[in-house]
Order: sequence, then C-alpha cells, then structure tokens
Amino acid sequence: MITINVEGALRFADKKSVAQALEQAKEAYRQVLTGAGPGNEWLGWRHLLQSPNDAELDRVERKAAAIREEADVFIVCGIGGSYLGAKAVIEAVNGLIPNGKPEILYAGHQISGRYLEQLIRYLEEPKATGEAKRVYLNVISKSGTTLETAIAFKVFREWMEKQYGDEASRRIIATTGPEGGVLNKMIDERGYDKYIIPNDVGGRFSVLTPVGLLPIAVAGIDIQSLFYGAVKKFRECEKSADDMLEYAALRYHFQETDKAMDVIGSFEPELNAFTGWIQQLLGESEGKEGKGIFPVSAAYSTDLHSIGQMIQQGKRNMIETFLVVEESGSRLTVSESDFKADELDYLSGKEFHEINKKALEGTIEAHIEGGVPVFRINIQKLNAQNLGELIYFYELFTAVYVYMLQVNPFNQPGVEDYKKAMYRNLGKK
Repeated sequence: MITINVEGALRFADKKSVAQALEQAKEAYRQVLTGAGPGNEWLGWRHLLQSPNDAELDRVERKAAAIREEADVFIVCGIGGSYLGAKAVIEAVNGLIPNGKPEILYAGHQISGRYLEQLIRYLEEPKATGEAKRVYLNVISKSGTTLETAIAFKVFREWMEKQYGDEASRRIIATTGPEGGVLNKMIDERGYDKYIIPNDVGGRFSVLTPVGLLPIAVAGIDIQSLFYGAVKKFRECEKSADDMLEYAALRYHFQETDKAMDVIGSFEPELNAFTGWIQQLLGESEGKEGKGIFPVSAAYSTDLHSIGQMIQQGKRNMIETFLVVEESGSRLTVSESDFKADELDYLSGKEFHEINKKALEGTIEAHIEGGVPVFRINIQKLNAQNLGELIYFYELFTAVYVYMLQVNPFNQPGVEDYKKAMYRNLGKK
C-alpha cells in the first residue's frame, strides 16, 4: 500500500496558486487517460497494465527458473532504463548482500575497461568447489547500438564464445525491439533467446516489460506479485488519483517558484537504487526547454554526514522527497550495554528500525524548520506487490507532472545531442 503525505510541503505553498495548479494537473491527467498529449505513442506502460499478458509473464518465469537452476552468475548488460528498474527492485526486495544463486551483476552501464577486466577475472575465478562459474548474459537494448552497452556486450559475447563455444548462444538472452536494430540481426544469425521491448514503451518506463521482469525473476522475486501490484495501482488511479494529483500540483507550484532541486532519499539503504530509478524517470522526462526540478538521489542517514548541512542551511532552492517504509524487515535489537562508557544505554531494548524511524522523523522535522518543503511517500513494507504499486505510481505521476510543464514526457532530445558529439569525437561517420 502506498500513501502520500504532503503536509510538510503545504506549509510553504500559496493555497491559491496550488488550487490553480491542481486544475492543471487534472487536465494533464486527462491527457494521459485519453492519449491526447504529446508523445502519446509512448503510453504502452499503461496499456500493458490495462490488458495483462499472462502468457508473457509465464514465459519469463519459466526462463528465469531454468536460469536459476543452472547459473552461478547472471549478467545484466544495459544502461539507463535497461538496468535501473531491475536493480531497484532486486535490491529493495533481496537486500544489498547477495543471498542466493545466481549472483546478479551489471555491465554496459558505463565505459570502463578496468571494470570489465575485473569482472571477467572474477568470472574466471573458480568456485570454492574448484568448478568453473556458470555464466548467463542478458543484453538489453532496443537499438543495439547504445555505445556503453554495445561495447560491453561485444567483450562478454566474445568471452562467452571462447568459454562455451557453440553453447554460448544458449546462455545469451537478448531483450530488444520487435524488429530492426543490431541485436535482431545477431538473434537471427546466432539464435539467441529473444524477449521483446514493446515499441510503445520507452526505456525509463520499461521495468514492467521483460527488460526488468526477466532479471527480477532470475533474482527469485515473484514477478506476478510485482506486475499485479502495478495493475492494482493502475485500477485504483483510474477511479481516483486525487493524492497523486495534489502531489503533482504542489511539485509544479515549487517548480514555478524557482525551486531548483528535489532531493529524493530514504533511510532504507535497500531503496538507494530505487531513488536512482526515480532520478532517471524524472530527470529525462522533465528536464527540457529550460524547465524542471533537478532530481538528486540521497542515501540516508549516510548522506546527512555529507550533504545534510547544505540541505539544512544552504540556499533555499530545494524540495525534498522521502520514501518511507513503515514495517521493518528486521527485528534486530540493541542489547543492554555491558560497557557503560559507550553511553548507549538509552537505546537498550530498541529495534534498529525504531531508531532509524526516529532519525527519519527528526531529520524531516529539522529540514522543515530549516525551510525545506518535504513530501513523504509511505510504503507499508518492502515486498514485490508494494514495489509494483510504487513503480506505476511514479510512472503516472511523472507523465502528469511533465504534461503540466507543457513538454513531452517521453522523449530525450538532449541525450541524442551528447551521443552525436561523442560519436563524432570517436570518428564514427
């Protein structure tokens, strides 16, 4: 269950301006529902929840089960939306410490020869039994030409062909567009198993397609609960989206009153990758035509000891969004101290989750008193269903809010600009 608390933001907002923004939010939502806005050919992330494809979910689950049975390491090769959503869900549900087979590793999300060399050395290290690690690779790219992913895939494709010979093709899974592109040519030539990225779903909205579902399922997470959690939120919002619309109206109000940054954080380290997914979702969607609020991902309480001072007393050009988990996934408790000099007796008998929650509440209180508008997105507990709800909530919120800015939420022309300059500098014709 997802709930939104905007009390810490309302106190900084002009009620008349927010009321006007709320009417704009309602119109923007109508554009999403009717497909009347710019970029309406990219609304597939809604269509797939409107008409769930259970056969596709079953196919993904069967493939994932077969990989879990055999693989020691599963490499996700992709960048941006091609890996962020999967990583966000996997870490939120499974935690940050590897807890089972296979180990999920990531490549193709940067340009670092050192990282790739270290990763290959790790793959070549035998297991404790002396046996070689069994490796599977999932390359994810609609075009197949995105530089970071393409060159990493080339390295791992060649390594796997050297390691496994003709069997390499069975261990490589390609997730790409229905037709065209470099990967489809390789699929035809080498027989890789293929999963489709729908033409009407952009990368940052693709986590509930095979882009995210296959790695998530390989990690042992129930993708039926994840997907149908999103379906549940979709159906709820079709009936009433009042909370989301108020949130969009307030964020738009702050954008119009020159707030420049949205610090998006959580006191749950398992959600650090999820705030990174939100950062991309918002950043690539709203940052156009000189508009938008820069999304900054923060990891609390760690970052209170780095950027906390700036948030508390720096320039008042920011808002803050907290992802708050209500129920603990741990019962770890502080024991009674046998060393009085450590001055921790006041914590004896308290669960870490309780301590963490008090730290959260104190931080929110201090930041509001310091002049920062604060939003709270409350999640009952970290499980697949709630994360599915949260994914759809933020996808819908992003579309509505960016339509309020009167720009297309679904393109990224600035990304294409850097690619053109990069390829020119590299000598690509």
